[in-house]
Amino acid sequence: MTAQVQTVGADAENQRTQEIPAKRRRWILQIGAAILLPVVILVIVEVSLRIAGVGFSTNLLVPCTVKGNPASCYNLFFATPYFPAGMVQTPRLYSIPATKAPRTYRIFVLGESAAMGDPDSAYGFSRYLEVMLRERFPSMKFEVVNTGSVAINSHVVLRIAEGLADQKPDLFIIYSGNNEVVGPYGPGTMLTSVGMSMPLVRGSIFFRSTRIGQLVTKLGTKKGEWHGMEMFLDQQVPASSPLMQQAYASYERNLRATIAAAKKTGVTVIVSTVATNLKDCAPFASLHRGNMNSAELRAWSTFVVEGQLDSENSPAQALKRFQAAAAIDGEFAQLEFLMARAAVKLGDYKAAKEHFIRARDLDTLRFRADSRINEINRSVAGATAVSLVDAEKILSDAAPDGIIGTNQIYEHVHMTPEGNYLLARAMFANIAPKLAQGSQISDPPSEAECERLLALTGFDRWRLANDMFGRLQKAPFTNQSNHSEQLFHFAWGSQPPSENPNDTVTQYQWAIAHNPDDAMLHLRFGGFLFPYNRNAAAEQIGMAQPWDGYPMFLPDGTQIR
Repeated sequence: MTAQVQTVGADAENQRTQEIPAKRRRWILQIGAAILLPVVILVIVEVSLRIAGVGFSTNLLVPCTVKGNPASCYNLFFATPYFPAGMVQTPRLYSIPATKAPRTYRIFVLGESAAMGDPDSAYGFSRYLEVMLRERFPSMKFEVVNTGSVAINSHVVLRIAEGLADQKPDLFIIYSGNNEVVGPYGPGTMLTSVGMSMPLVRGSIFFRSTRIGQLVTKLGTKKGEWHGMEMFLDQQVPASSPLMQQAYASYERNLRATIAAAKKTGVTVIVSTVATNLKDCAPFASLHRGNMNSAELRAWSTFVVEGQLDSENSPAQALKRFQAAAAIDGEFAQLEFLMARAAVKLGDYKAAKEHFIRARDLDTLRFRADSRINEINRSVAGATAVSLVDAEKILSDAAPDGIIGTNQIYEHVHMTPEGNYLLARAMFANIAPKLAQGSQISDPPSEAECERLLALTGFDRWRLANDMFGRLQKAPFTNQSNHSEQLFHFAWGSQPPSENPNDTVTQYQWAIAHNPDDAMLHLRFGGFLFPYNRNAAAEQIGMAQPWDGYPMFLPDGTQIR
């Protein structure tokens, strides 16, 4: 009997043992079905939307023709996953010939508005570099494609690099880092979600690139309007915020991935540090440290007010007052700026530069690349064995007191013609030895020679200064402590030009005769001619058409083709 019981017990145990794998298989199948079925449905919906023509491709490039020849052109919908509806920012439109002619050297410039050449890409550093290379290597053809765009950051730059990797490049130049906080997915942005980990960021970009994502985004958001930097006034991020560490980590990861995408093609890569205006750009916003009590705040304010009263006639005493305030709260960006200016008056430019740098790094409206961003640029360039051009050092060394100001950068990050020339010259020095192949390398053309070839006329200098004068009359510039000084500086240049219009025409005609295929020269010449001769303006602007069939307009909005 006992043996029978044991046998029955053993049979039952064997049956249960056999049932467990079966149950597990059912659970696995059920879980798999629960996951797979929605995926299949989503794929079917996505394919159906594409077949129905709903939505658009967000690839960087789309097929096109330029003067009847096949090419790849910038896709106007590329940036939609990164911006709210109605706020999409685009670069100056560009096209890349499908056939790369012999002895052609193709350069892609990656970055934000400073890389683009804002306030006018006609005079960005990539344009100076193109002129230098063309003049010193006349047997070669240079295609310099500037993909820089307003308000983007490394999340977008990475996708641009990936989209250009199969376009037969010879060189990538990366000038990036100003918008890591305020750009898409940054901790100080109002363009997309903030505080997201990298996997979530990548997932969000992928979802918004799909037709389903585009439809959901369209139905779930209202169309906005771009208002420039003033949109970010409520997006302050202190240096001590944990979100800054996330921003730095994302930037480094994206920069490494961007370099990897470029190096897959076996091409040369140059990474540049980012130059910012220190001396003439007061912080846009400041915040006190979080744990200050009312007594500390009163004492701090007293020291600062007394220091400001002393600053004109007794800078040494003022500096002592400011240092006493900094001992109470050393995180207030404007206080560092005040200490820097006091040090300048005392002739201590080394100390002044340190304070100016700290003022920038503590600025809670983060429109400028800070010290950590440039540390990442330097370290990643070294770790990935790519060339480094130290724009920050180059412009600093060229400044009379070693501190970058408005002579090289207009307002906060956008370089003047002088700044762009200096950076282009450094790029040329890096590139030319690789092209010379043992031949003697001539010095690059002078700034004056480059600007003659770019047709940077007296009219255009006035136009640029006038643009900056108008820009500085809007927030956040109006909130800066030295706002009146900045306006005064640009007011001189924004006066009507004294240059004779006939002389301006002659300068444009000379530059165009030297390089008839330069679309930018034709576009800017057409803009100048418009008040004088609409037909001549239309002819010049029409020659700047980026690709066949793209509509072109006169400055008053009249379509000419």
